[in-house]
Amino acid sequence: MTLNKDLHIAISGKSGCGNTTVSGLLAKKLGIKLINYTFRQLAAEKGMTLAEVIEAAKNDDSYDKYVDSHQVELAQAEPSVLGSRLAIWVMEKADLKVYLYASDETRAQRVFNREGGDLQQIKDFTAMRDREDTGRYKAFYGIDNNNYDFVDLIIDTANYNPEQIVDLILNKLEEKGLITK
Repeated sequence: MTLNKDLHIAISGKSGCGNTTVSGLLAKKLGIKLINYTFRQLAAEKGMTLAEVIEAAKNDDSYDKYVDSHQVELAQAEPSVLGSRLAIWVMEKADLKVYLYASDETRAQRVFNREGGDLQQIKDFTAMRDREDTGRYKAFYGIDNNNYDFVDLIIDTANYNPEQIVDLILNKLEEKGLITK
């Protein structure tokens, strides 16, 4: 596979859509850097839980603004796949923008399969997190993360496994003349 330019790909989706898995597989297949800097990484760096960071971010926008600006800086520094909730909105000059979609039920089941726990609690937490994320994105950036109709490719991840999703993205990259298989 040959890159026809320094590629910058943005992939977004809500929690449980497969964003992290797909972004990692795609970056590996293309031989470029994966950028997936999120609240989860920030929490680990600060010695906090994800829930604590989410709670702190409700009253302190520096958490969001740091994560969002830092990931774009990292992604623009070299050919990369930026996989994050806001990648398709904040990486304006991405060569390809992909939105991964999955129903609320599918997303909760995936989180449950990955992390275990109580499925209903996961559904409730996921719904709360979605509401909080949407509110912050609108307040901070005027972004409606439920409007992604401007992207190059929307994939319902319930219909494909991660490798098939990567193949769909590679086909789109080839169709746009960005890679040669």
